[in-house]
Amino acid sequence: MLSKKKEQNWNLWFLLPLYPYQQRPTLRQEVIKDTIWTFEQPHGLLYAVVPIRMTIIKLNTGGLLVYCPIAPTPECVNLVRELENQHGKVKYIIHSTSSGLEHKIFVGPFARYFSTAEVWSAPSQWSFPINLPLTWLGFPRQRTKILPLDYQESPFADEFQYHILDIDLSQGSFVEVALLHKSSKTLLVTDIVIKIPQYPPKIIELNLFPLLFHARESALDNLENTEENRLKGWQRICLFALYFRPSMIETIPLKQFIQEAINAPNRSRANYFGLYPFRWQQNWQKSFEAIANREIPLVAPILETLILPEAPQSVINWATYISTWDFNNIIPAHFSAPIKATPRQFRQAFSFLEKNPFSGQNLYPSGNDQIYQKDSIFIKQLEKTLVKLNIAKPRKNYE
Repeated sequence: MLSKKKEQNWNLWFLLPLYPYQQRPTLRQEVIKDTIWTFEQPHGLLYAVVPIRMTIIKLNTGGLLVYCPIAPTPECVNLVRELENQHGKVKYIIHSTSSGLEHKIFVGPFARYFSTAEVWSAPSQWSFPINLPLTWLGFPRQRTKILPLDYQESPFADEFQYHILDIDLSQGSFVEVALLHKSSKTLLVTDIVIKIPQYPPKIIELNLFPLLFHARESALDNLENTEENRLKGWQRICLFALYFRPSMIETIPLKQFIQEAINAPNRSRANYFGLYPFRWQQNWQKSFEAIANREIPLVAPILETLILPEAPQSVINWATYISTWDFNNIIPAHFSAPIKATPRQFRQAFSFLEKNPFSGQNLYPSGNDQIYQKDSIFIKQLEKTLVKLNIAKPRKNYE
């Protein structure tokens, strides 16, 4: 029998060296009894670690459908095998995006453990810096198929409905496959919407180092494991994960940081990522409140700023079509799940793409929209740089 540590090994971690690298614990949770399960692993960069999630649904005809595979560690595979023993083999594996390498990298290795499952991939696949066919990325040649645009042509159309968003970018496409499980009224998405939890998820609390790392006020702090410090670390992780450089941090010159550390190490209030020293401003919690206390799902700032404005009308049409479906839960691939949300609330999440958003929306609590826009400044600056380099396209159809 493997030790717990070996059960959590992801031996291909070097293909995409993101935290927690080789050691990836898996947490399985039952969302709907004997019907839907989520599998979560920690995933991130520079200790800004958030959940990455796979969802498995039992088919009425027997067997399982897997949406958005994660790293097939021995622990993860064994947890899936337990479901197979009760409900039948994995029959379908859905690769639901085109641009997210953090999702694509796991599909081929996962499929090899479930050798009879069909792999159904989102269209418009691409890779960077070299555009390689899916088989070169580990997808099984004989079992991999592209999802047809019409969901009724899929072999699981009796139980599921899906709709594909495909946005042409300069270097490839952004694709999102929203999948509806009709009987449970559950909508599965990958990256398009999220909900930020107030408290750190269980999977993140399995390793407290990232939480305590981000809770520090100084690079020299050695924090105790307390609920207050875990909460502070989680909220700051969310800000880094969404904004890369939140407005509530103050960057300082490296020379000044070194001088402070030498002259007054106990009073230095600087933190750092390698050669990137910074300080948190005292009211940084307001930035977190702006994204965590929303009544409707959140579109991640990088999608809102860099991706979705490339084809605003296509996104609006896609979201409007999905809002005609009957669902009350949304399970995304990151942050909280399930999200209690109505079709109307899902549609409201994309109203920022409209020149005249419809009334009745409550995207942010009072005043927090301004904080959100301020926190997004770095991403907007990044957008301008990418446009100048011809990596991204200028905005069109709306301002």
